Amino acid sequence: MITVTNIGLRYGGRKLFENVNLKFTPGNCYGVIGANGAGKSTFLKILSGEIEANTGEVSISPNTRISILKQDQFQYDDVEVLTTVIMGNEKLIKIMKEKEEIYAKPDFSDEDGIKAAELEAEFSDMNGWEAESEASTILQGLGIRAELHYKLMKDLSGGEKVKVLLAQALFGKPEVLLMDEPTNNLDIKSTAWVEEFLINFEGIVIVVSHDRYFLNKVCTNMVDIDFGKIKLYVGNYDFWYQSSQLALQMLKDQNKKKEEKIKDLQEFIQRFSANASKSKQATARKKLLDKITLDDIEPSSRRYPFVGFKPDRDVGNDILFAKGISKTISGVKVLNDVSFTVLKNDKIVFLGNEIACTTLFQILTGEMEPDEGSIKWGVTITKSYFPRDNSKFFDDVDLNLIDWMRQFSEEKSESYLRGFLGRMLFSGDEALKAAKVLSGGERVRCMLSRMMLSHSNMLILDQPTNHLDLESITALNNGLMDYKSNILFTSFDHEFIQTIANRIIILTEDGVIDKRMAYDEYLESL
Repeated sequence: MITVTNIGLRYGGRKLFENVNLKFTPGNCYGVIGANGAGKSTFLKILSGEIEANTGEVSISPNTRISILKQDQFQYDDVEVLTTVIMGNEKLIKIMKEKEEIYAKPDFSDEDGIKAAELEAEFSDMNGWEAESEASTILQGLGIRAELHYKLMKDLSGGEKVKVLLAQALFGKPEVLLMDEPTNNLDIKSTAWVEEFLINFEGIVIVVSHDRYFLNKVCTNMVDIDFGKIKLYVGNYDFWYQSSQLALQMLKDQNKKKEEKIKDLQEFIQRFSANASKSKQATARKKLLDKITLDDIEPSSRRYPFVGFKPDRDVGNDILFAKGISKTISGVKVLNDVSFTVLKNDKIVFLGNEIACTTLFQILTGEMEPDEGSIKWGVTITKSYFPRDNSKFFDDVDLNLIDWMRQFSEEKSESYLRGFLGRMLFSGDEALKAAKVLSGGERVRCMLSRMMLSHSNMLILDQPTNHLDLESITALNNGLMDYKSNILFTSFDHEFIQTIANRIIILTEDGVIDKRMAYDEYLESL
């Protein structure tokens, strides 16, 4: 068990949170949520002991082993992959090194023999003989092939290093897992493997994530950082979101009788419980949900940007014809004989190699020429493109946000542009910020604004949820669901894909696999 008592933290004059009192118990997975800058990662660092709070204390049951997902991909560059994973259990790796040092002694004494025997017993008690096998199993579950296990970390790609560090955190059956964005850069199969691992994990999991599907799948509770406080709620992300929206509606409707509000809450909980995940946590979660009272839920102070795309004209019968597209970059063939035709109402997600997807989008938008093949757009089509790398729009631009937006708007008045920026959460003096100093999430909101101003009937988006907080992801998701024209996009966000795409194109080394189906249906087919 982890007990947090009266924790408070300030940076300079800014209060992140105060008077935090929580208990984390085994068998539960806690999703930490909050707006960007609220202190989610900082809270994890307090729990791990990496930083110290200004007030209060964190108490952890004796002999509890905490495992932390590391973020530094270069920390273990000169270490073998398998050893890097085993290093997740510091006590075990220490015993292994002590054993090696003793056995390597040229003048091995009786005392050394006694010490070695003690270490061997401890090593056996910790399942040390199964360590390499367990580490290998985790690595292969995450898609790291057996032939890579004895290579040095520096020989792996960035994505492979991320998976090894995740394996390190999961290794050795720790009692507590602290994880900051564990699904970043994971492919479909690896993410599914992590989800199943965490669902069956018997200890405590505390995780920060912007992946709503992941939070819904694995979490039994949400830890919400809001109003400068941290509160614990029963249920997954969807339940927290929907209940907070219900509470907000109740707050607006002050004349409604409390009895009617309680009835609304009970009906909501009943609907939600009926649709709960079929994981082993669902039954326990439902029992807890049934105990919730009106006073247990609060409206959130989160601000959601407005994201809405309205095309100026409908598309015609001819939209896009791609035939035999091939492209080689730096001696590597990233696209090979890619052919497809886009029809009316198609909202297509492109899956496969990230470089291949980005290259294809650059060819479709005219930023790059194919080596072979042709692209033909219909005469009625107007395109708007969200590139994965948006730096050229900001880095060398000496404009404030109002003037930056004015470049892309037919309506040039400051009052109109301020109104538009306000809906995208740039209100007051925020609208006068220099474009080149914006954060990653702020840049994405500006790029989405640029797309909205274009009124195009074809949207092309390459990883649009990167850098966004949950609120902005939700707003963008809803905006694209409501969009009445064609979309081509890439994403790693499960819920984003499932709720938007009605067609899936997978880029392979030999061309494309084209499936006209929902994402969950496609995953079932695998």
